[in-house]
Amino acid sequence: MIRLAIPAIDQDEIDAVTAVLRSGYLVQGPKVAEFESALAQLVGVQHAVAVSSGTSALHLALVALGIGPGDIVITTAYSWPATANVIELCGAETRFVDICLDDFNIDVVQLEAECERLQADPNTSDRIKAIMPVHAFGMPANMGEIVKIAAKYGLNVVEDAACALGASWAGKPCGSWGAMGCFSFHPRKAITTGEGGVITTNDTALANRLKTLRNHGLSPTASTPDFIAAGFNYRLTDIGAAIGLAQLGKLETLLARRREKVACYTELLKEANVLPPKEQAQAKSVFQSYVIKIADDNVNKHIIEMLRERGVESTIGTYHVPMIRYFREKYAIQTGDFPVADIAMQSALTLPLHHELTVDDQRFVVEQLLSSITAVVSE
Repeated sequence: MIRLAIPAIDQDEIDAVTAVLRSGYLVQGPKVAEFESALAQLVGVQHAVAVSSGTSALHLALVALGIGPGDIVITTAYSWPATANVIELCGAETRFVDICLDDFNIDVVQLEAECERLQADPNTSDRIKAIMPVHAFGMPANMGEIVKIAAKYGLNVVEDAACALGASWAGKPCGSWGAMGCFSFHPRKAITTGEGGVITTNDTALANRLKTLRNHGLSPTASTPDFIAAGFNYRLTDIGAAIGLAQLGKLETLLARRREKVACYTELLKEANVLPPKEQAQAKSVFQSYVIKIADDNVNKHIIEMLRERGVESTIGTYHVPMIRYFREKYAIQTGDFPVADIAMQSALTLPLHHELTVDDQRFVVEQLLSSITAVVSE
């Protein structure tokens, strides 16, 4: 089976974990602090606050902004459910905006229209608090326009950069555009800590609040224990941070290899009736996933099943979140409310992409993909 994704783990990570285990300091400690410093430098911000997952990063970011019941947060219709879930967990309302099919990112024209509509309505005008764009599959959203829209309407921006470590828009790193950026270190991301995440920010007050909230409400600056807020246990361990530091040392190499494999796929598919990922002119993607669009709608799940039978692991792109049962029922959403996300959910497909993938593997994947498409469409 050609795997969808494989984390790049070698002796460096094993040695780093062994050293932490022998140190006896397993929870949040010096390795976390070192990891945070390296991440802040990479993203080009003053502060990085490591946490237990990308989801906990998103949740803490909203809590730190004071998002709560009655507030409204705008996000994309096409994402992993965690993005919208954390809005709901804060007691706020989620408002979705459709996407662009070429890069699967939030449509900035529709985003501004939604902000205008919400501000014009007296029932919502003072409740809009933030925009949470997602850099889909490591492809940067149009952050130049998003921050302009946010400034126009007085909104905070929290970047869901879960898949986008190392990516940039107009030369500025993802995770440095908004009030905060949130990254994930799940094994399918560019680097991994097993489970883990980080929040990046240039706001010192926010950074201190995040550090307080991740550690049971304990003040990070007090000389003696002082619990100044009701907090969470969202800490990253030194074991995870040690893995992350080893991974950071090979990030540029891993991303370069990934881009080579993306170029190979794109060349192999150039005559095929599929839409490959499209990198916008100002975007530098890290291609966390290689997601294509099949020309024929509503066939991707059949193709995924056929590819598995033929020895290729694949999956859908991600989820049409408004059509997940919870959101669909709560907000009375129907098919057609987000037509581009409807298309993406029916036709997007993720191909294997990882450091161990060979050119022969990619040729085999494309051969099986094209023959599977032909077989499914002709049924």
